Amino acid sequence: MNITKGIIAKAQKVVIYGPEGIGKTTLASQFPNPVFCDTEGSTRNIDVFRADKPSSWQMLMNQIEEVKHENFQTYVIDSVDWAESLCVEYLCQKEGKTSIEDFGYGSGYIKLGEEIGRFLNKLTDLTEMGINVVLTAHAQIKRFERPDEMGAYDRYELKLGNKKTQSTTAPLVKEWADMVLFCNYQVTVISTDNKNKKKAVGGQRKMYTTHNPAWDAKNRFGLPDEVDMSYESIRFIFDNLPPRMNEVIQQAVPQPQAPVQQVSPVQEKMQQLVQQEIPNLEPERTVEIPPIIPASVADLMKLNNVTSDEIMAIIHQGGFMPNDTPIENVPTELWGYLSTNWDKALNLLNTQIRNF
Repeated sequence: MNITKGIIAKAQKVVIYGPEGIGKTTLASQFPNPVFCDTEGSTRNIDVFRADKPSSWQMLMNQIEEVKHENFQTYVIDSVDWAESLCVEYLCQKEGKTSIEDFGYGSGYIKLGEEIGRFLNKLTDLTEMGINVVLTAHAQIKRFERPDEMGAYDRYELKLGNKKTQSTTAPLVKEWADMVLFCNYQVTVISTDNKNKKKAVGGQRKMYTTHNPAWDAKNRFGLPDEVDMSYESIRFIFDNLPPRMNEVIQQAVPQPQAPVQQVSPVQEKMQQLVQQEIPNLEPERTVEIPPIIPASVADLMKLNNVTSDEIMAIIHQGGFMPNDTPIENVPTELWGYLSTNWDKALNLLNTQIRNF
C-alpha cells in the first residue's frame, strides 16, 4: 500500500446560493481567474470573461470539455438552476416527451438524476486538472417537518426543480460540493414603541458555512459558522492551491525546438515572388446559418463549423426527410432530435458526407 499523510491541496467544488440580487455573481467573479457560463445575463455589468450562453444541454457539455484547453483557473456556471432546465428539455426531446411528468412512475426524475450525475462527473474532471468549479443557485423556502419531532418549520434550500426533483438533483449537488455557502441578509427583529408590533432592521449581507435547521451549508476547512459575504473570508483556501495540472506538465516537459533552416538570399527572393503572384486559393470557411434553424442546433453548427448544406445532407443521408425537402419544411421535432443526438449527426457527417 502507498500510505501518505497530510493535507492535500486541490481545486475546489463550490456551491453559492441565496436570494436573488444578493451578489452571488459578484462573489463568484472574485475567484481566481474565472470564466463564466452566464445563463442569466448577470455578468453584463461585471468585467469578466464569459463563454457563449449554451442553448442546449449538449452545447453545455461541450463547453465543459473546451474549458480544459483554456488557461482559466475557475469555471463558473451561473446558475445551476438553469442548467437543470436544459437537462430536462434534453431528456424530453430525446424521449419524445412534452414534460418530465410524461415518463410515468417517476422514471423521468430517475433519468434526470442520472444525467445530472454525469454532468457533475464532468465538472469533477475539471477539478482534477486544477480548475475550481463554482455553481451559483437561487434559494427557495420550503416547509420542513422532521419525523422525530412535533411541528414543522421553514428552511432555505437549493432551488432545483420542483418538489419531486428535490429528491434527486439537490442532494446530488450538495454531496458533490466541497463547500455549500448560503448567502442571506442578516436581519434583526426589534420591538417598537407599540409593544404589540415589531419591525426588521439591518440587512448586512452574510455568508453561512455550516448546517443549520434554517438552511443547508457545509465546508471542510473549519470556517466560522457565519462570515462576511466577501471573497476575503475564504481567500486562504484558494491562495495555497497548486497550479493547474496542464501548466505543471508544460513546465516539466521541455518543448522540442524546431531546427533553424538557413535560407539563402536567392531562396528568400523566390519565396517573396511566389507569395506575390499566387493568391490564396482556399478562402476562409464561413458558416452562414439561416434564422429558421433553432438556436439549439445553430449554436452547435457554429461550434463544429457545419454549414446549412451539410446539416441538410445529414437529414437526407440519415433518411429523416426526402432529398428534395427544403430547409423550411424540416419539422421542429427533427431539429430537437438533432440537438440531442449531435454526436451521432457529426459522426454521420464525417464518415459518409465529408469522408474524413
